[in-house]
Amino acid sequence: MKKVLTISLMALGLFAAQAFASDAVKIAITGPFSGGSAPMGISMRNGAMLAVSEINARGGIDVDGHRMKIQVIERDDEGKNARGALVAQELASMSNLSGVIGTVNTGVVLAGDRYLQQKGITKIITPAAGSASMTQWSKAGVKNLSIFRFSADDSIQAAMVVKEAIDRKLTKVAIFHDTTNYGVSGREDLLQQIKKQGNKLKVVTTEKFNIGDKDMTAQLLRAKLAGAQAILIWGIGPEMAAVANGMAAMGMKLPLIGGWTISMSNFINNAGKNGNGALTPQSFIEEPITPMAKRFINEYHKTYHVSRIPSPMSAAEGYDAVYVFAAAVKQAKSTDTHKIKEALEDLRAPVKGVIATWRHPYSKWNPANERTHEAFHRDQVVMGMVKNGRIVFAHESDKQRLIKEAHGENSK
Repeated sequence: MKKVLTISLMALGLFAAQAFASDAVKIAITGPFSGGSAPMGISMRNGAMLAVSEINARGGIDVDGHRMKIQVIERDDEGKNARGALVAQELASMSNLSGVIGTVNTGVVLAGDRYLQQKGITKIITPAAGSASMTQWSKAGVKNLSIFRFSADDSIQAAMVVKEAIDRKLTKVAIFHDTTNYGVSGREDLLQQIKKQGNKLKVVTTEKFNIGDKDMTAQLLRAKLAGAQAILIWGIGPEMAAVANGMAAMGMKLPLIGGWTISMSNFINNAGKNGNGALTPQSFIEEPITPMAKRFINEYHKTYHVSRIPSPMSAAEGYDAVYVFAAAVKQAKSTDTHKIKEALEDLRAPVKGVIATWRHPYSKWNPANERTHEAFHRDQVVMGMVKNGRIVFAHESDKQRLIKEAHGENSK
């Protein structure tokens, strides 16, 4: 079995010779850098690499009085579960790897993270948001977990989506979701939140679609006949764009409210004007409303020669995740992945990021409460809206709150 596995890894181009500097902090960045989820993976990687470049330009991380630069290895999981599992196995076999940052697709997380956990390798998941990424460990009763998450998980997002519909005085909704782990998990989160928020919304139909589907006429017709006043949606960009385009073709002028993947460039580009008005929870909006946001946006545009970040929140989460990891390395005074894990669970120094200033983002793992390894809370997420090819703040109050909070941080 081991021989077969090794051959499979080599066939995929894994187990390639990796020359690590002896005095470097070795971090792997993984995600879909090709395929349908690439806008998220590339944005996350680019944001992370901006942080790495900044840290290295300052001489690296202070590790017990010794400056050590970060050395990165990249692995493209292509958004495919099988490929992601092989990538995770390769990383788990590496010596002197301090940690892993990344992964976009919930299915890839579920397929691969167990190999890292078996070896106790510290991983910060970002931006995969599916609830099962972390609840799998609490359900299994794992006592000592090396996996953390740095993104607004779907329980937070689903709560916001449901509340948005309720606040708009809607009573009948249709739930649309794709058939991936992410989509199915999102559907369950929506149903749980509808119940939790008093069953004020009636789900008149639940519709599913597959990756690659382009015609959503049948699903939309059922939603229309059922009297849906809004569509709550969980999926990946291209298919959700097909839903938006189908709604326009059928004259269905209903709110489209869904998970953060609505912010993907392949939703915005494929939906065009039909995507305008779609609502989505976001941890970062590409607007220079604070000095940190302005600098980050400008650096991203300049470095990667773009005028719009393909997935702004993925980029911002990748950036902040690197700084949080670096702070843990400094506190641990070690590049040992187990010591870094312990430092993350009790991170003492605040970490100033583009999304927020992170104060004690994690605590010691408790299998009865997976939120001990979840960095994000509701206050770090806002509602975004698609407008003319970009994501903007849906509510002015969110923008003003973030400006006020940033002003308070800068005055400290």
